[in-house]
Amino acid sequence: MGTVMFYHLIRSTPADTLAVNAPRALAQGWRVMVRGTDPAALDRLDGQLWLAGGDESFLPHGREGGPQDADQPVLLGQGAPANGAKVLALIDGAVAEDAEVALMERVWVLFDGSDETRVAAARAQWKALTGAGHAAQYWSEEGGRWEKKAESAAR
Repeated sequence: MGTVMFYHLIRSTPADTLAVNAPRALAQGWRVMVRGTDPAALDRLDGQLWLAGGDESFLPHGREGGPQDADQPVLLGQGAPANGAKVLALIDGAVAEDAEVALMERVWVLFDGSDETRVAAARAQWKALTGAGHAAQYWSEEGGRWEKKAESAAR
């Protein structure tokens, strides 16, 4: 059972955060599933990730629904991780069930700090997942850089 990491986005976008975190996960040998709720937003994220690294780096990824889903290091979609992911990134209010969280090394919950609905949903997820015994960390960038603001140990 891994750690659920909540990212309270104030300055960064999901693409910014994923462009930093996903290469770290891939370096650990973990594939990443990015789950969203809005196909248009996932299409925009797909385009942003192609540009995120500039000429210096490339984040290999693809959209769910293609013949190579199982081979994608980073898969963007709305369904179950078809790529054997060990990291599940939840954006745009997407959720994961307790059993699914238990199978992951990391779950990243990225939420927009300017959207009170998303903040409230993230709080509810924190309570549900920590209540189920999962380790969790809350990270905020309100001071200009990422800082861990809270942590709950696994039970």
